[in-house]
Amino acid sequence: MNALEQGLTDYLRIRRSLGFQLRKVERCLRNFVAFLQVEGASYITTELALCWTTTQFAKVLPSTRAERLGMVRRFASWHSATEPRTEIPPAELLPHRYRRKPPHTYSDEEIEVLLRQAQQLPSSKGLRARTFTTLFGLLAVTGMRVSEALGLDRPDVDLDRGILHIRRGKWGKSRYVPVHPSTVVALKKYAEARDRLFPAPPTPAFFLSERGRRIKGGTARYTFAKLSQQSGLRVPVKANANGRGPRLHDLRQHAESRIMPNLFQIRRLEGLGPFSRSA
Repeated sequence: MNALEQGLTDYLRIRRSLGFQLRKVERCLRNFVAFLQVEGASYITTELALCWTTTQFAKVLPSTRAERLGMVRRFASWHSATEPRTEIPPAELLPHRYRRKPPHTYSDEEIEVLLRQAQQLPSSKGLRARTFTTLFGLLAVTGMRVSEALGLDRPDVDLDRGILHIRRGKWGKSRYVPVHPSTVVALKKYAEARDRLFPAPPTPAFFLSERGRRIKGGTARYTFAKLSQQSGLRVPVKANANGRGPRLHDLRQHAESRIMPNLFQIRRLEGLGPFSRSA
């Protein structure tokens, strides 16, 4: 392991100790260090950093290239403490920045349509529709991230006290999320249906796929995107199977925009399967 590889390993270890995951950062920076080795360079230069960015990411958006160069710049700034020859690419070298799109605030009617669409999902065992209807409804009323909901294990869902224990939240932090009694009813109904089909699943996950396994975030986002297209919320795009429009993550905005964010209390949602107020 040469000095650059060792420096990168130390850099990632220190930042991860502070709570950063850095999966994408590690992939990019290891690719950059490999590029430097092919070029015969033993330290970082601005010229090589720019060359790597423009050649390796020639077909991506300008904002993506600027993001990749920013990763190199932060690593170079840290590495310069031990390698004085290190050149730190200036921030203005690729000034383009990604501008985050404003979140879509869903109306109650839009949520209702999405949940009705989720109930129509084809399912050989009858679990897929229940899983995604309950999952999307839970996100809409709690403001949880999809990764947090999918990361829930059965012991994390205390249906007696109405509390969810988020163990794998952002930055690795954990927290408790209290839920309304009507939400508890919906979760109990889902758990009963799930346990009838999978009394001893191979995973402790609360939300299960048709095969009895934990659902991946990409699967949830893809399913949501397709339902959104069917309901007219997202526009189909040839180059993108998910289309263009409101995102699953925007359900957080819906929950936060309500004074009492709990759609399970809305009477017009009665009759939506697991979202019925009745027992």
